[in-house]
Amino acid sequence: MHNLGQTRSSQQRNHLLLTADTFVRTTLPGMKGCMAVVHAGPAMGAKFAQYTAEFESGGELGGTPAQRFLFVLEGQLKLEIDGRQRELVTRGYAYLPEGLPHRVVAAKASRASVIEKPYQPLVSIEPPKLIVSREDAVSSHPLGDDPDLQVRCLLPDAMNFDFAVNTMVYQPGASLSMVEMHVMEHGLMMLEGGGIYRLGDSWYPVTAGDFIWMGPWCAQWFGAIGKVPAKYLIYKNWNRHPLASVP
Repeated sequence: MHNLGQTRSSQQRNHLLLTADTFVRTTLPGMKGCMAVVHAGPAMGAKFAQYTAEFESGGELGGTPAQRFLFVLEGQLKLEIDGRQRELVTRGYAYLPEGLPHRVVAAKASRASVIEKPYQPLVSIEPPKLIVSREDAVSSHPLGDDPDLQVRCLLPDAMNFDFAVNTMVYQPGASLSMVEMHVMEHGLMMLEGGGIYRLGDSWYPVTAGDFIWMGPWCAQWFGAIGKVPAKYLIYKNWNRHPLASVP
C-alpha cells in the first residue's frame, strides 16, 4: 500500500534525517556501473559532502577535487594508486589526500560510505598521507568513563588532519552523558541497531541505514534502544580555527 506521504525523514534549519524510503540515486562525474545517494553537501549548508556509493561488479567511482575517505559497508573494492592495488573489504577504509590520483573499482557488488572535503592547509604543517586500514585493526576506548560506549578513531588525532571519522558502539541502554552543542558539524551513518536521537528540539527514532547531518551548534544526544548494540560511523570537522575559511 502507498505510504500516503508518511516518512521519518526530516529536514530542519540545523539538521537532517534521511531514511532509506526517501533515498534518490544519481550518477556523479566519472562513475561507471555505480550510483550515489547524496546525503550532505554545500547545497544544504554543509562544508563537506557525504554519499553512499552503490557499485555493480566492476563498477568504478569517479574522481574528486577534494580529500576523500572511503568506508566499505559491504562487498569488496580495489584501490589502485601508482600501479599498486590494495583490497578493501567490509569495514575496510582508506584516507586519500587531496590531489592523489587513484581509482576505486568494485570486485563484486558493493556499497561504501564516501566523505569528501576541501583540505584546509596549515603553515609549516605537512598535509596527511595515504592511509589504508580496517576498523578491526583500530583499538577501541570508552567515551568518558562508560565502558558500554566504545569509540574507534579511524584517523589519527594529528593537526595535519582537518577532519575526524570514528565508529561508535552503544550497548543496549547506553547513551551520551550530555546534550552536546558545539562548533563542529557531523555526518552520521547508522550501521547497526537503533535508538533515539535528539536533534535540535526534536526526537527521532533511528535505525540502521539512516543518515543524519548535524549543523554547528545543533543540540544532539543519542540513546541506544533494543536488544542489540547500536553502531554508527560519524564525521566531524576538526583541528582548525573557527575563523579559518574552507577553500
